[in-house]
Amino acid sequence: MARRKIEKEEDNKEQEVLREIFAQLEELAKEKGISSEILAEKIKYAIERSLKTALHFEGDEENYVVVNIDIQKQIFDVSVLKEVIEVVDTLYEPEKEIVLEEARLIDPNAEVGSRVKCKIDTKLFKRIAAKNAKDLIKQGFSNAERQHLSEIWGQYENDIVSATVTKVEPKTLHATLEINKNEVILPRKEQIPGEVLEVGQVIKVYVSGVSKEYKEGEKSKDLKISRTDKGFIKRLFELNCPEIFDGTVEIKEVSRAPGSRSKIAVLSHDPNVDALGACIGPQKSRINAVTKEAHGEKVDVVLYNDDAEEFIKQALKPAEVVKVIITNPNPKKRSCKVIVPDNQLSLAIGNKGQNAWLAAKLTGFKIDIKAESAVKPEDYETVPLEESEEDVDNNGAE
Repeated sequence: MARRKIEKEEDNKEQEVLREIFAQLEELAKEKGISSEILAEKIKYAIERSLKTALHFEGDEENYVVVNIDIQKQIFDVSVLKEVIEVVDTLYEPEKEIVLEEARLIDPNAEVGSRVKCKIDTKLFKRIAAKNAKDLIKQGFSNAERQHLSEIWGQYENDIVSATVTKVEPKTLHATLEINKNEVILPRKEQIPGEVLEVGQVIKVYVSGVSKEYKEGEKSKDLKISRTDKGFIKRLFELNCPEIFDGTVEIKEVSRAPGSRSKIAVLSHDPNVDALGACIGPQKSRINAVTKEAHGEKVDVVLYNDDAEEFIKQALKPAEVVKVIITNPNPKKRSCKVIVPDNQLSLAIGNKGQNAWLAAKLTGFKIDIKAESAVKPEDYETVPLEESEEDVDNNGAE
C-alpha cells in the first residue's frame, strides 16, 4: 500500500513538472509569435536526434525512436521500438532489446524478432541524453525563431531597423541584439570598426539579407544584419532626408570604407531642389545625424553625372581636377587617367589612397592620378571602344 502511494506521488510530481514545462513553452511560443505546433516539432526533432546518438542507432534502426509531443494536449511520450529476444545473452543491449517474457507484458502478441514499443523512463532519458537534447532543443527553437523572424522581416529586407544591445561576448565581441522581441546576432565583422557596443544601447542596423533558402528550412542560412554594408549609409540618409525618402533626390551610387569614410553620389529630379543641400541639411544637421549614427564616419556627398568624365571629377572631391582622360571605355575594363594640380595630388589620392579608392568604387573606373607636372604625351593615349571590346572578346575566347 505504501509503495503504491509513493509511486502515485511520484507520478503526480512528474505530471506537475510536465504541466509547468508545457505552460512555459506555450507562453514562450506566444511571446515569440511561433505556433506551438512548430515549437513541438523542433523539440521532437531534438529529442529524436539525442536518443539516436545516445543509443547508437544506425541506418534502419533510426526509425525505432518514437516521440509524440503535443503542447496543447500536454502529451509528452518518448518511446523506443525494442527488438524482442528469447533470452538474455552476452551481447544483450537493454536499450534496444527486450526479452520475450517482458515483451508479452506490454504486448501479449509479441514474438521473437518483432518490435515492441517501450516507453522510456524520464529519469533514464535525463541520464543518457539530457544535455544533448537540451542543446538541440535550444538550437531547434532558435531555428524556429529565426525562421519566423525571416517571414515577418521579409518586408524589411534591404531596410534599416532599430535594435537594442542585450549581450556582447567578451572574447569575440559578437553582439546579441533584440529586434521585435527576437534575438539576432550582429557579428564583429558587421560592426563598424572602432565602435564599442554596450548592453542597453539602442542602435540601427541594416537588414542585408532575409534568405528564401532559410525560410525553406536550410539550417546554414540565417538573418543577416550589418552596420558596415553600404546600404546602411544609404538608408540613414533616407531616414534623415525627406527629399531622398520621397524620391525627389536619388542616391545613385555609394562607396564605403566603414568607420572611416563614405562617398554618395546624388541626383535631383526637381530643378528647384539642390541635391547636395538636401543631403547636408540646415547647419549640416542631416549629414551630422548620419555621421553620428555611423560612429563618426565622414561622408562626402557629390553630384552624379551621366557623363563619365564629369562624374569622376565629382567623385574625387574635395580635390580639384584639371582633366579626365578615359583610357579604356569598355564596361568590363573601364579605366581613366586623372590630371590634378601638383598641390592637389595628395588630396586627390587621400590618406593611404582612400579618396582615390572610394572614387573608383563609386564610378566603376580604375583611376590613375597624375600630377600636372608629371604628365607625359602617352598619358593622353586612349583605347578606342571597338578595340577594347575586341580585346575582351579575344580574352574570353582564349
